[in-house]
Amino acid sequence: MARVSPLSNLLNLDLSGSKKIIAEYIWIGGSGMDIRSKGRTLPGPVSDPSKLPKWNYDGSSTNQAAGDDSEVILYPQAIFKDPFGKGNNILVMCDAYTPKGNPIPTNNRNKAVKIFDHPNVKAEEPWFGIEQEYTLLQKDVKWPLGWPLGGFPGPQGPYYCAVGADKAFGRDVVDAHYKACLYAGLSIGANGELMPGQWEFQISPTVGIGAGDQLWVARYILERITEICGVIVSFDPKPIEGDWNGAAAHTNFSTKWMRKEGGLDLIKKAIGKLEVCINNTLQLMVKATRGVSPRTMKPQTSTNYLGYEIKLIGVADRGASVRVGRDTEKEGKGPSSNMDPYLFTSILAETTILG
Repeated sequence: MARVSPLSNLLNLDLSGSKKIIAEYIWIGGSGMDIRSKGRTLPGPVSDPSKLPKWNYDGSSTNQAAGDDSEVILYPQAIFKDPFGKGNNILVMCDAYTPKGNPIPTNNRNKAVKIFDHPNVKAEEPWFGIEQEYTLLQKDVKWPLGWPLGGFPGPQGPYYCAVGADKAFGRDVVDAHYKACLYAGLSIGANGELMPGQWEFQISPTVGIGAGDQLWVARYILERITEICGVIVSFDPKPIEGDWNGAAAHTNFSTKWMRKEGGLDLIKKAIGKLEVCINNTLQLMVKATRGVSPRTMKPQTSTNYLGYEIKLIGVADRGASVRVGRDTEKEGKGPSSNMDPYLFTSILAETTILG
């Protein structure tokens, strides 16, 4: 009888002797948060997304097309190294179009690119740093990792950036994600958050559309790792009701001239533009966050027009919607968890640069 190889042996097969590679095409489904992917074999390594073939998928199965005209076309836009397949295998971030070449309604990347390609925006070299908070949940009960089943841990306080078996729950997932993202070529950091079972990764300053691409790929890698570990990752902005910290995706932003001497004056002008456009801008930003809810029972961050008093700007003030760091104030210059980074970053650039 032939010996059956353990699954791990098959998963770790060395394909270096083959010239062929696996390209995992990634896209965003109809809900705006469901990440989809499928793999295809290519004859050899590819480093330029424009050299990759377009592909298609059944949009009727992702709520992005009707059943009688279901074909949606994937356009490869960005390539990253594949930490799961390794070697020359790649992850490919795509956006979606109709067979006639028109972006489908949920293609927010295409909308963002139009803003980031504007010459005035490109000249400003906008940097974005996004802080993605998330919660790890036990798979079968969907209750935070490390919490007593159906019960609650001790109150918040000892868990933020903590170490120890009674304070940090899920570090193996976080460390695996951190290293996998570094392997993929992402600019990333990580730390524990206020609520037990809650963590954060940061996509550090990345220019323009690259911030959205990197955040979506980091989310994809995290979903894959939690799939392997048998836990669930939640990007819900308020996963546990009551006096528990919510989850956000704070977005740090600066332009080329904000990062030079005298930049603080330009920062103030940009905030002034946000203030002038506050109703329109905030409504757009809320649309970019799908199911916004206050971050905490006693919100740290202004919830804007959702029924709380607006506190637009503050220095190191966690109650302000727009917060300027102490270093920025000193030097005079400076560099909701389920938000769509394509929409959010492009809205910031459009409002502050294009007005």
